[in-house]
Amino acid sequence: MCGIVGFTGCHQAAPILLDGLSKLEYRGYDSAGIAIRDGEGETEVIKAKGRLKVLAEKTNNGESVPGTCGIGHTRWATHGEPSENNAHPHVSDDGNVVAVHNGIIENYQELKDKLLRKGYAFYSETDTEVAVKLVDYYYKKYEGTPVDAINHAMVRIRGSYALAIMFKDYPEEIYVARKDSPMILGVSDGESYVASDVPAILKYTRNVYYIGNLEMARVRKGEITFYNLDGEEIQKQMKTIEWDAEAAEKAGFEHFMMKEIHEQPKAVQDTLSSVVKDGQIDLSEIGLTDENIQDIDQIYIIACGSAYHVGMAAQYVFEDMVRVPVRVELASEFRYRNPILNPKALAIIISQSGETADSLAALRLCKENNIRTLGIVNVVGSSIAREADNVFYTLAGPEISVATTKAYSTQLIAAYVLAIQFAKVKGTISEEQYAAYIKELETLPDKIQRIIDDKERIQWFASKQANAKDVFFIGRGIDYAICLEGSLKMKEISYIHSEAYAAGELKHGTISLIEDGTLVIGVLTQPALYEKTVSNMVECRSRGAYLMGLTTFGNYNIEDTADFTVYMPKTDPHFATSLAVIPLQLLGYYVSVAKGLDVDKPRNLAKSVTVE
Repeated sequence: MCGIVGFTGCHQAAPILLDGLSKLEYRGYDSAGIAIRDGEGETEVIKAKGRLKVLAEKTNNGESVPGTCGIGHTRWATHGEPSENNAHPHVSDDGNVVAVHNGIIENYQELKDKLLRKGYAFYSETDTEVAVKLVDYYYKKYEGTPVDAINHAMVRIRGSYALAIMFKDYPEEIYVARKDSPMILGVSDGESYVASDVPAILKYTRNVYYIGNLEMARVRKGEITFYNLDGEEIQKQMKTIEWDAEAAEKAGFEHFMMKEIHEQPKAVQDTLSSVVKDGQIDLSEIGLTDENIQDIDQIYIIACGSAYHVGMAAQYVFEDMVRVPVRVELASEFRYRNPILNPKALAIIISQSGETADSLAALRLCKENNIRTLGIVNVVGSSIAREADNVFYTLAGPEISVATTKAYSTQLIAAYVLAIQFAKVKGTISEEQYAAYIKELETLPDKIQRIIDDKERIQWFASKQANAKDVFFIGRGIDYAICLEGSLKMKEISYIHSEAYAAGELKHGTISLIEDGTLVIGVLTQPALYEKTVSNMVECRSRGAYLMGLTTFGNYNIEDTADFTVYMPKTDPHFATSLAVIPLQLLGYYVSVAKGLDVDKPRNLAKSVTVE
């Protein structure tokens, strides 16, 4: 979620860096900083916790920091709390190396221990400071060029990174390196730009280079030289971008879907922060009072597609926490079965766009029958938002890819929050449980990010499944709801036939479809149901199935059953959907990519279904 900007040229760097960082604010951040180098190699680093305007004020909008070469960064905390000390840029002990970094360095503790033994001291809690000092160590050890130093460091670092680095001996140059995290480089009129995202340099240049994975670059005024991991110079073709909103929003990712998968931690955090204040849930902006909640004795959840799958997961959470009956309804069927509606019910209509035709029609039927309606929508001012009695806005931001990811995740958060507050008001959970549930919700963004950061294993596995003909997802309870969404992600973008089944139903017909090599994915996040689902997986294996298990860390005995296992961080079982869905989104994405398909625009599908 972090943002990087770099500049070297004839103009003053600081104002350009601040302007570029302002274009990356949508990515989410908790601190910001810039490092400006004058022609003599002296560096001034200015950092600030909080919004970018704090940094702008400290630097008089950049005018008080002279210099024509610099790097800037907006940070979203991963290693170390949000603070000025942990903010980027980071500096080596003697100021020789200054750098900013996006990504996660997985083996930072191992590298830190090595550097401590070599006499380095550390002032922050970040993994980035380790990378800076590792580059400094190799630069001095081999007395080579910056490319040599970065090359040696890249070989030692495990994880993902986009690095922009300045060396004291090269005062008008910036060096960059990339693995997995996006980075683009631009040139115009004898000046050069570095950015993690197109909008940061949109106003300055249309001439850009895309640096590849495990590549480096030397950025000088109006000139960029590229190197491979061996330090050998390589040629890159400049691209001229015909700027439009779609290209600018892709943020350096190959597809919108992958970009939006990466945006989920921020989207979840933003949605959660909108209704959780000082450890308490506040639904005042939604308009639901405690009196309204007390009066509700049944809930209908009405939706289509992935939003319906949110409802399926929410049903388990609501009924277990709140102890009121819940019906999950397909919006396209709801009107046509002439439903018998409880006048004391709440109808929750879930729709990303707020324009889904079937869902809107179902809302109107409820209103005609004097049923209170609550819309969970992402688009402000949409039809469902305007017509529902109450609205819970998810803060996913624009979602471009047809296959929903971040909208689904924010809808889950809305459902959890409502269930917890309903349970508190109705007295079905204690104050201690209430506080514990909220505390656990607040850990979800970081846990989602950890799963995304480990996506390479899923990518490897997905590449082996590109020729699959049938895939079955099995689980029990909430795990069955997770399977529904995982199966949809697989089929809608990879065009592989996939189905989700309640695992206990296998023997009632479905197991006859299992044959040698059929991929069966078992979802096992519910401790009380773990052994039963494992037994169902064993039954599939005895019929020749190839098994993938998706479970929480600690359940290592699943490896005795499954051929391939994906682990996710532990969380309260009520909230497992938020974590388990991420590997399944990635699996569907990578299978589609392996097949060479258009991930963002799958055939026959539209982002918003506004007709029946």
